[in-house]
Amino acid sequence: MIRLIVFDLDDTLYNEFEFVKNGFKEVAKYLSNKYAIHIDELYKKMRELLNKYGRGTIFDRLCEEYSFNEEIMNLVEIYRSAEGKLKLYDDSYEVLKKLQYNYNLGIITDGKSSVQWNKIKSLDIENYFDKIIVTDDFGREYWKPHEYSYKKMLEYFNCKPHEAVYIGDNPAKDFIGARKVGFYTVRIIRECGDNMKLKEEKGYEADFTINNLNELINIIKNI
Repeated sequence: MIRLIVFDLDDTLYNEFEFVKNGFKEVAKYLSNKYAIHIDELYKKMRELLNKYGRGTIFDRLCEEYSFNEEIMNLVEIYRSAEGKLKLYDDSYEVLKKLQYNYNLGIITDGKSSVQWNKIKSLDIENYFDKIIVTDDFGREYWKPHEYSYKKMLEYFNCKPHEAVYIGDNPAKDFIGARKVGFYTVRIIRECGDNMKLKEEKGYEADFTINNLNELINIIKNI
């Protein structure tokens, strides 16, 4: 019988690209005020750089293209500190409301601690969950796929591994630690998201695959 249901956050419960857009807008606003270039032009350029090169070098390329004299980490901090409102997927709201009174609910999420907690507060979801773990609070070495956060979650609820389910979207890290600890695992593949086309690591595939969190209800009942 399942007692504990644990979710990943980014691209599982909400569309992380909304956070990316908010961050781009804040960076564009800062640079626009400083260099008198229209904010829409800068925002559009960052979207183009993201589509062409992916994450990681967007601000470097932007500064190079416009000859901005900027500390890249300063732009990164502006991006990370963006406070635009985030919203859960509709199916996330529906499922959390159905599950919260019958199961223990948790979150395990990677990323810079202050950024992830800002996302959680922006989403206004703390009341849904009995325990939230941001792995960075333990240290970068404990980010997924490390097993530590899964074990801590079980300890908190005094729960056995076979009584727990973990739901995530990233096959490169979400299910490795969870399966090593003994969780049941569910991968959600949505229409958009950075990890939707990634292949699962052999031997650590999710036990179940879904396209909508409402499908989770039957899976839990039938385990």
